[in-house]
Amino acid sequence: MIQILLSIISGVAVGYAVRRSAFTKYVSRVIQIIILLLLFFLGVSVGSNKEVVNNFGAIGLDAFVIAALATLGSLIGARIVYKLFFESKKNDV
Repeated sequence: MIQILLSIISGVAVGYAVRRSAFTKYVSRVIQIIILLLLFFLGVSVGSNKEVVNNFGAIGLDAFVIAALATLGSLIGARIVYKLFFESKKNDV
C-alpha cells in the first residue's frame, strides 16, 4: 500500500513540476498504451492459469455481476458528484 501511495504522490509532484512542458500533451496517450499493455498481460496471466480457464462459467457470472454493480455504483456516484459540484455552477453563469 505504501508503494502505491508513494507512486501517486511522486506522480503528482512530477506532474506539477512539468505541467508547462511539452511532455504533458503525450501523457494521455502514454497512459492509454500502458493500460492496454496491462490488460494484455492480465489476459495472458488468466489464459495461462488452468484453474481459471476450467472455471470460466462460474467465474464469468460472478465477474459480470460484480462489474455491472461496480459500473452502476460509479454512474450513481458520478451523478451525485455532478449534481453537488457542477450543476449549481452551471446555473449560476
